[in-house]
Amino acid sequence: MLGLPTSVSASFLTDLYANYRKDRSSVDPSWVSFFESLGDDGNALIAELKGASWSPNQPANTDDPTILPTPAPAKDTKGAPKGDGGVSLEQLKAAVQDSARVSTLIREYRVRGHLESTLDPLGLWVREEHPELKPEAYGFTAADMDRPMMVNAIGLQTATLKQIVARLRQIYCGTMAFEYMHIQNPEQRKWLANKIENELVSTVVAKPDQQNLLTDLIKAEGLETFLQKKYTGTKRFGLEGGEGTICAIEEILRYGAQSGIDEIAIGMAHRGRLNILTNVVQKPYVTLFAEFQGASANPDDVQGSGDVKYHMGYSVDREIGKKTMHLSLTANPSHLEAVNPVVVGKVRAKQLQRKDEKRQAVMAILIHGDAAFPGQGVVGETLLLSGLDGYNTGGSINIVINNQIGFTTTPEYGRFTPYPTEIAKSIQAPIIHVNGDDPEAIFKAARLAIDYRQTFGSDIVLDIICYRRHGHNESDEPAFTQPIMYAAIKNKATTLTVFSDHLANTGAFTADEIAKQKQAFEDKLEQAFQSAPTYKSNKADMLDGAWTGFELASGLERRGETGIDSDTLKKLITAITTVPSDFALNSKIARQFEAKKAAIESGHDIDWATAEALAFGSLLDEGMTVRFTGQDVGRGTFSQRHAVLFDQTTGKRYAPLQHIKPDQGKFEIYESPLSEYAVMGFEYGFSLADPKALVLWEAQFGDFVNGAQIMIDQFITSAETKWLRMSGLVLLLPHGFEGQGPEHSSARLERFLQACAEDNIQVANCSTPANYFHILRRQLHRKFRKPLVLMTPKSLLRHKLCVSTAAEFGEKSSFRRVIKDEWKELDAKKVRRVVLCTGKVYYDLFQAREERGINDVALVRVEQLYPFPGDAIQREVKKYPKAEIVWCQEEPANQGAWTYMDRRVENALIDAGHSMTRPRYIGRPESAAPATGSLKRHNVEQAKIVDEALGK
Repeated sequence: MLGLPTSVSASFLTDLYANYRKDRSSVDPSWVSFFESLGDDGNALIAELKGASWSPNQPANTDDPTILPTPAPAKDTKGAPKGDGGVSLEQLKAAVQDSARVSTLIREYRVRGHLESTLDPLGLWVREEHPELKPEAYGFTAADMDRPMMVNAIGLQTATLKQIVARLRQIYCGTMAFEYMHIQNPEQRKWLANKIENELVSTVVAKPDQQNLLTDLIKAEGLETFLQKKYTGTKRFGLEGGEGTICAIEEILRYGAQSGIDEIAIGMAHRGRLNILTNVVQKPYVTLFAEFQGASANPDDVQGSGDVKYHMGYSVDREIGKKTMHLSLTANPSHLEAVNPVVVGKVRAKQLQRKDEKRQAVMAILIHGDAAFPGQGVVGETLLLSGLDGYNTGGSINIVINNQIGFTTTPEYGRFTPYPTEIAKSIQAPIIHVNGDDPEAIFKAARLAIDYRQTFGSDIVLDIICYRRHGHNESDEPAFTQPIMYAAIKNKATTLTVFSDHLANTGAFTADEIAKQKQAFEDKLEQAFQSAPTYKSNKADMLDGAWTGFELASGLERRGETGIDSDTLKKLITAITTVPSDFALNSKIARQFEAKKAAIESGHDIDWATAEALAFGSLLDEGMTVRFTGQDVGRGTFSQRHAVLFDQTTGKRYAPLQHIKPDQGKFEIYESPLSEYAVMGFEYGFSLADPKALVLWEAQFGDFVNGAQIMIDQFITSAETKWLRMSGLVLLLPHGFEGQGPEHSSARLERFLQACAEDNIQVANCSTPANYFHILRRQLHRKFRKPLVLMTPKSLLRHKLCVSTAAEFGEKSSFRRVIKDEWKELDAKKVRRVVLCTGKVYYDLFQAREERGINDVALVRVEQLYPFPGDAIQREVKKYPKAEIVWCQEEPANQGAWTYMDRRVENALIDAGHSMTRPRYIGRPESAAPATGSLKRHNVEQAKIVDEALGK
């Protein structure tokens, strides 16, 4: 028998009885009933159980019925006195022991019942009996099976042990299984136990709901069968074998609409996507069939590369019951789980737009593959965000389409856990496993998921265990690598067939009724198929909804109205340097604030951090939203920003930008977890949903941006041309060669420039605070949106020359793509060389030129690298028709901007009619690493670049 010493069980009961005497509500109702039955004999029983006065007394947790005592053998109480009811203390103690044993058995089923559940529709799983689910593990024998015992749990008051075990197996070992005992919150555990053991197990799916499930399956299977017949062998990544997923999603929509949900954003990879696009998000069947026949989903006049059918997104306002619900399926590449943070970012933005402060009106459904859920790191990163203040969306419903295989990799080679969902336990999410061939179990699981999400605002996971009828795609031969599995699948009845037989056998529907419904849907598909050859899209939805009124980008200047008047400038500086009178401001920051105010007052020496705060403040003053996240953004990696202040006595946070005026825009600033991939994806998703928000993500050092390379390549630089989705996301990437080694020098400027094409993004390297101010403001002061990639400074944050005047922020000022040489000592007629450069190296060149008295070398700064400012460069080089033109950079020749600028500057020189037709390179030689790790070597290299550029 398993158990602790008798004294421990006695201690438990003693504490429990004491709690009962003090406060009945603190004790589970099952124990209240028991103690009431003892009457005045309770004290005598407890005294007898407690034993010697020196017995250990260990407190027990009695707040949660899912935390139960470990059973122990009762002491011999022969001859003990009897209670008024004629029940001896020996009998009472035996009853307590039975109750404790039963309670422990119940707990073990809550923890491990899933290990004996019937979840595999293929019947290939070997489910061995678990020793801790056997009654004999707790001291029971065959003689006890028909003996009545007190339960007061799992929907039973008293029952025989045989009935108790049968009930437990019905609840926890059927086609639906649960994992929730890892949750530390007792309220959530109690709620789940009650739902599962009392409501869910007794729920009978009504005929109207059965009809809904039948319709869902007819559509799901019917579409796949139709596509297979009409486009045999064409890759589509069908849902065959996992059709129950449609039942889950549809019931989440139906029940969610009743539960206060107005909008759902869906994210998923390609498996089953076409089915969900049409049957759930209601993309017209005719559109899908036309795409199979080679037509474009977009009008002919809409530019862009497009994408394959099973990557595309769609959105719709769908009538569900008596409610209109907005549904969207976000476009996603073949990087399976990459869309997860994008979707939850969108949901966060939509909740802000709807003022959904309780986060119950807008929700995400994230659909995963069983190999990808544990295998792709972004899943864990996204789960991590779910409970953080800056990223919380009130919980996502995560659905795993568990095909029991990943391409050709079986679970034993892809993970070492019994299920793919173990990672969800890291955030204490409950997990429901369900057999994909039992639509009624899926129905119940879907409703439980909605109830849990709406009650606790937390993630929940629904693991639909199914199979993949074809190979990885429809032309793949799966038997090459999984012969046994696919031998079983070959003869396997479909989920629709299994459910239809169930409905016919129970008399809910006749076989003829079901057949007619199948035929009606096939006729509908055939009609759409016949219309497909003449179908032409007449509308692209990229400028609908929140994007109404925006336009496609055009022209070269694109300055926007970004200047502000002097009164606004002074008002803003007062707001961002003021704290409450009782706030204990750090003395160093107080001095910085005084310097900022003095700079605005004098109109000179406005530094980088002040310019940034003014940009944010001015947008907030205009009623716009500013959202800013990243590691260390509140203070700033280089202790330059101090947008979030901390009371030096209490530690309380205060953000001055949130207190500009009562009706200002919303300012959100959050230090992010140590994630680049998911956090950048979240902000990208936020920017997709709210074009009127300035959304920024900052890398701690620009070098770390490559941790989010998938998000950059698959979404930020290509989404507009692939999926017709604009974004105004700003990436702030500290960049500059200052001797800090290969990991703290380069934001990989060259990689962004290599991705530039078709006016997809903006890449800049501003050298003045004012230009930084204007480029941030113009993100919201134009009729279009483009992602902005900014190389931002480190040493320039406090450089005495990297300052701006108040006039440069004024009403007539704007962003300058190219900054001409404005040095008063320069004589254009005598200039022998024009040095084109970008970023920090300008100040090294400028100081050296001034110190050496060189007045025949012009320094021209290219602030915006893409879109390439060819017209502005032409205007500058025309001023020096005989001068040599060079490109100078700090980065190695195979990095930085050189390979991008080389031929573009050449074309600009030719168009300008310049005597020199190609620029010369000055900078570090090619290198595998971005920079040296030796400060001494760095200084030598930097001096050589300056000398060569100035012509020493």
